[in-house]
Amino acid sequence: MVKTFIVMAAYNEEKDILPVLKKLKKNYKNIIVVDDGSKDNTARIVEKENIILIKHKQNQGKGAAMQTGCDFAISQGADNLVLIDSDGQHLPEEIPRFLEALKKVEIVFGYREFDEKMPLKFKIGNKGLNFLTKIILGIKLKDTQSGFRSMTKEAYKKVRWISKDYSMETEMIAKTAKTNLKYTQVPISTIYLDAKKGTSYKDGFRILKNMLKWKIRK
Repeated sequence: MVKTFIVMAAYNEEKDILPVLKKLKKNYKNIIVVDDGSKDNTARIVEKENIILIKHKQNQGKGAAMQTGCDFAISQGADNLVLIDSDGQHLPEEIPRFLEALKKVEIVFGYREFDEKMPLKFKIGNKGLNFLTKIILGIKLKDTQSGFRSMTKEAYKKVRWISKDYSMETEMIAKTAKTNLKYTQVPISTIYLDAKKGTSYKDGFRILKNMLKWKIRK
């Protein structure tokens, strides 16, 4: 049987992570949470749910945490990886759509609709990064900043990122283009529980700088 691991990073998510974990546990056995130096009760909540917990002593960033989780999943024999946020912005019930699509490709990107549910600053920033990704990296995606994704273990080895922050999503895309991975996109729900979270303008400029660097290296 195909062995699927769900991987998520968590930083001070004590208010939102429990419902996500309970939904995931209904259908999946292999769930990994990387507590990225949280100062609240996030780790304790995960431990009570009897879910694989890996702790970073200090906050290192989403990219670093997700890399830690994915590396561990591969070491445990994962065939497929599903990357999902721990704060409830991604719906666990939409995971089957990713896994079904993954049967025909190597990596699957989730995309949100740019409707009234998305805060204006994210709508503008995401559209801008989508455009720049197409121009600079030569790959057209509907939502380059969505972290809801799935991939095979072989694909992970090719897109494994070094970015420690939110640039990880774009680095994955750059390496998808560079290695000619077969990919597809699936729609996901647009949910924003906290308008302060997500890719900031500062993150956006850092991502643009990195895209240019990845393009040169290509």
